[in-house]
Amino acid sequence: MTGTVAADGTAPTLIASAQRALRLLEAAAHHPRGATAKQLARDTDLALGTAYHLLRTLVHDHYLERRDGVYLTGPAVAGLIRHDGPASGRTRLRMLLGALADELSAAVYFTWYRHGEVELVEAAAAPGAPLIDRHRFRSGAHATAAGKTLLALMTAEERRDHLARHPMVPLTPYTLLDPAHLPLLPRQGPRRAVPITQFQEYQLGTAGAAVPIVAGNGIGAISVSLPMAQAHRLAGIAAQLRTRLGDDFATMAFGI
Repeated sequence: MTGTVAADGTAPTLIASAQRALRLLEAAAHHPRGATAKQLARDTDLALGTAYHLLRTLVHDHYLERRDGVYLTGPAVAGLIRHDGPASGRTRLRMLLGALADELSAAVYFTWYRHGEVELVEAAAAPGAPLIDRHRFRSGAHATAAGKTLLALMTAEERRDHLARHPMVPLTPYTLLDPAHLPLLPRQGPRRAVPITQFQEYQLGTAGAAVPIVAGNGIGAISVSLPMAQAHRLAGIAAQLRTRLGDDFATMAFGI
């Protein structure tokens, strides 16, 4: 969604872009026989140029299909409804992550600390930025940017308990193995914290960065991964996430 401009001439936030895409998707769902871009723009009070831009993204990701000049809901929406229901928090979270991945040209992940475990809740890939291997995500938290962020936000007791159950084993030659070298973050004011990064610690050829999310007593992280050849983009992407997402993301994702 890069390049979209709001009505006042300013660039919209990532959240605003995702919400506009969701509004278009919901509007399309009210037209079972399909609707034109102009109709959907009117239904959602969006500028036609903005609607066209978001519609292209939704078609690319199979949330919508374009047939004979009209837009209809696509197979990705059917899959979401079949598993979660059309208005579920999980559906909205998937849509948000897909929008972020598209805008940032990076794989995006939402991770939450729940029931004593680091859980990868949802993820979205981007062209040129595939998802990392997720089979070891819970046990390999010490090696991912998101996992390190959650470990940094945990209490000392929570951290000791987690590492006792999931020891810091080497996943690559670059994996950090000393608990004393794990970063620590205060739960108050986490958005001022420097984003946590990793370079080939979890999977060779990939790098990642994460920013923390704190909502009440809950802790989570929004993170990105890129091929090492694009690692120079991490700092800029993480800065975008830290300054533009804030509490809105936690509020939206808390419904999962």
